[in-house]
Amino acid sequence: MIAASQFPALNAFLNGTAAVLIGVGVYLIKSGRQRAHRAAMIAAFVSSSLFLVSYLYYHFAILHGHPTHFAVPGWPRRIYLGILLTHTILAAVVVPLVLITLSRGLKGRFDRHRPIARWTYPIWLYVSVTGVVIYVMLYKIYV
Repeated sequence: MIAASQFPALNAFLNGTAAVLIGVGVYLIKSGRQRAHRAAMIAAFVSSSLFLVSYLYYHFAILHGHPTHFAVPGWPRRIYLGILLTHTILAAVVVPLVLITLSRGLKGRFDRHRPIARWTYPIWLYVSVTGVVIYVMLYKIYV
């Protein structure tokens, strides 16, 4: 069983893994390696899905819905809140984008997959990377 205190690190690891896999997936498709791209993007989706389940479990079952507070004042707080705001908004936006993009790719509808993937990729990557940044700010830099 995972200790409650280990969930933030697990969530950051899952976000970081997703970010790496997204980057690898984009590199692979640009290199013409469609099957490897597909595998990398499915793995990124699995990592992001595991993150979401773990995040929701931690925040609702363990923290009982209580928010995590960033107590450092001044410019670090403003930077943190700016990152958190954009991360949160884009995290909500990216869920349907990822589902649509993945669905179209798996169905072989590449004519419809490519245009939405051009939007999904940078947003999904941003959300995954900023998830790690938020963890580092909360649990490593400003503890």
